[in-house]
This record gives sequence, structure tokens and C-alpha cells, in this order.
Amino acid sequence: MADEKQVCLSGKGLTKIFGFGRQRTLAVDHVNFNFYEGEIVSIVGESGSGKTTLAKMLLGLINPTEGEIAFQGQVRDISSQKKRKEYWKNTQAIFQDPFSSYNIFNKIDAVLLDCIHMRGGRGLPQDKKVELMTEACGFVNLKFEELTNKYPFELSGGQMQRLMIARIFLLKPKVLLADEPTSMIDACSRATILDMLMELRKEIGMTLIFITHDIGLAYYVSDSVYIMEHGKIVEFGSADEVILRPKEAYTRRLINDVPKIYEEWDLTTV
Repeated sequence: MADEKQVCLSGKGLTKIFGFGRQRTLAVDHVNFNFYEGEIVSIVGESGSGKTTLAKMLLGLINPTEGEIAFQGQVRDISSQKKRKEYWKNTQAIFQDPFSSYNIFNKIDAVLLDCIHMRGGRGLPQDKKVELMTEACGFVNLKFEELTNKYPFELSGGQMQRLMIARIFLLKPKVLLADEPTSMIDACSRATILDMLMELRKEIGMTLIFITHDIGLAYYVSDSVYIMEHGKIVEFGSADEVILRPKEAYTRRLINDVPKIYEEWDLTTV
């Protein structure tokens, strides 16, 4: 699948160091990757493995210490606010904590209108904007007429996550990073959110990158899996290759840590 497609996002020697001297922390260590158009990728690792730092560099929220990121075959340039905004039109994120993802002073209408304006729809008539916002909310099983004039904090965690997906529906980015997007919601909402992300990916053909510690989720949803440990990518390949035939001891440990209903649980390491 990947061979027939164009590389959408790539990294070469990507490195991030925080601090100096004895306080120096090597968070991401000379990482290389190619993510393809329309591909579903999971970057898997435990806390402190560097996966969230990598995600922040991909989003342009922090700068690499070394190395470069290329978007659609061109070395990424986000040196000015205008160039950064242009990049963010095509690279968006859904975060673990929906409560901290919104400006508490902005009503839901403003959140959705910002997306329409970012895609060049500022001059559209008001009824067309309402139609677009209604369609986006309908896509995630929300009713716009019940949300209008409300603030995001008046919604439940699951509704806020769905509103974030409605934003993505309006923005139609080339790349979506989902950083533990289902870890703070119940199992029923989790399955719904995943289904919506899959449907959205099919609808607009975007590259979907999951940042997760959940290797079961990675196997379930991904075309490709990258395993991170201590800032390095220690193993990568198709989901079947990495999870059914792991080469690295660290990958095998992550897989063994997933409780299996049909086996007695080993609690000696807890």
C-alpha cells in the first residue's frame, strides 16, 4: 500500500535536546521516518519514550535541535507566523485532554467559524456558514442547534472530543495527529470516536498518526507501527510484522503487558 503512495510527512535525523550540561535530556534521538498519504500510523511507547515530543515537533509547536521535517516532499519552513498558519491548515491535532484544548472564552460557534475562515470561507454568507457547521456537527452525531451559543466546557468529555473531530471535518487537513485521543473517555465513546476518525480519514484521504501507549489500539487501527524507546525508533513496519512477529525485546514486553482474558494475569511486575 505505502509503495504506491506519495510520502506525506517525513523526518531525517530528527533530534530534540532539552536543557544543558547535567540537566541535558535527549528526548528524541536521530529519528527517521516516512509517513504516506492516506496511511494510518501508530507511534507506540511508554511514558518518557519521546513520542509526545516527536508529535510536538511534527506539529511545529517546538523546534528540533537537529534534523529536518519535510511536508509533501518539501523541507518544512515555519519561520514566520504566516508560514506556520499555512502549515497548520494541513497539519492538525486532537489531544488527550479535550478540556484543555479550547479557549474557555470562545463559544462553540466561534470555534467552528474559525475553521471555516481558516479554509478561506470568511466571505461566505451566514446561512452557508451555518449549513457547514450543521453538517460538521451532524458528522459526529451532535446537533448544531443544541450547541449554538454554548461554551465547550458545558459539554461532556465525549462531546468535546467529538467537537474536535467536527473541527477537523471543516478544516480537512492532510495530516491529523491524534495524541491518546480516547484515553479520557469511556469504552463506548472510545469506539465511537475511533469509528469517526476512520470515517473521516476515508472521507478526506488524510494521513492519520496515533500517538499512543496502547499497542492493542495500534494493531487494531494501523497500517504501520513505529515503536519508540528512550527517544529512538527501535522497530517499525506493518502492524502484522511488528506486533505478530516482533524483533525487539522492548516490543515483546509491550505486547506481553497487554492483559489477555484467556490467560492468568501475571501481577508479579505490578
